[in-house]
Parts: sequence; C-alpha cells; structure tokens
Amino acid sequence: MGKYPRASPLVGVTWVGFGMNIGNYLKKHTEALVKDVGIEQACKLTGKSKATLGRYYSDSDEHSGRYMPVDAVAALEAAASFPHVTCALAELRGSTLNHDTRRPNTRNGGVNSDVIALSQRFGMLMAEYHQSIEDGVISVNEAKRLLKETVALQQVLIDMKLHLETDTIKPA
Repeated sequence: MGKYPRASPLVGVTWVGFGMNIGNYLKKHTEALVKDVGIEQACKLTGKSKATLGRYYSDSDEHSGRYMPVDAVAALEAAASFPHVTCALAELRGSTLNHDTRRPNTRNGGVNSDVIALSQRFGMLMAEYHQSIEDGVISVNEAKRLLKETVALQQVLIDMKLHLETDTIKPA
C-alpha cells in the first residue's frame, strides 16, 4: 500500500474551461514560490529538506498526490515577493487578489492604533468627499482620489481585523 495510500483528490482533475490539470497548476506555482524565496531559505522557514520541498512541486507520477502543507505555504509567502500559491488558488476559484506590497502586520500598537488610524482615514475620506461635491459634480479625478481614500480605509479595516483575530486566537 505504501506510505501515502490515498490518492490526492486533485490527481486528474482538470480546470473546466481551460483543460488544465489543477494539480500541475498548483505544483508550478509552488515551485515558483520556493524559487522566489530560495531553496535554502525555504528549507529554514518550513523545516523541510530540499528533497521534500522538491517533491511538493515534482510532476512525476510518484509525487502526483503530494502538495505543500498550508502552514508551509503561509511561511514561504510571508518571505516571498509575491503570494504565488494563494493567487493560484484564487484564480482557480475565479477570484482575483489585490497584492498589497506593504507589510501591514509589521507595525505595533494593535487594535488601539487601528482605531486611531481608522478615524484618521475616515476623516480624510470625508474631507475628500466634501471637497469633491462642492460644485455638485464629482469629476473623474475626484472619483479617483475618493477611490484611493476608500481603499486606504479598507486596508486599515483589514489590519484591524487581523489584529482582532490575532488577539482572539492566542495559543493556550
């Protein structure tokens, strides 16, 4: 029976509409992730050997059912320049991601700082809105500035959500 008796549910599954094997697609993105971080660094971050990491993106039949664990993907994507596997998963689902190049969880202060940032950002959005509607018409450039402020406000909310989740999911 072997060490891994169950076949992966992704073996032989094709991405409808594109005729692409999902398993191979994920393996290619896993390889890109490992190469982005560097094999040596990937080994350190995941605690896996070079051989094990290689098996995760190998396209040989004997490794067709092996995929990188999600905790290893998360560790590598935190160090990578781009979230290769996460984007691949989103694409398979028909979604797109907006990659934020800043590192939102690097600042200190937690939720209290987020509340302050939230109120500041909301104030900036309202000021921009007030300025935009003074003449009764929102121009294209004003709409772009409003959109930029809205996205910045959204990012503060995402940071706040992550801080709240971190605070509520502490190891026992």
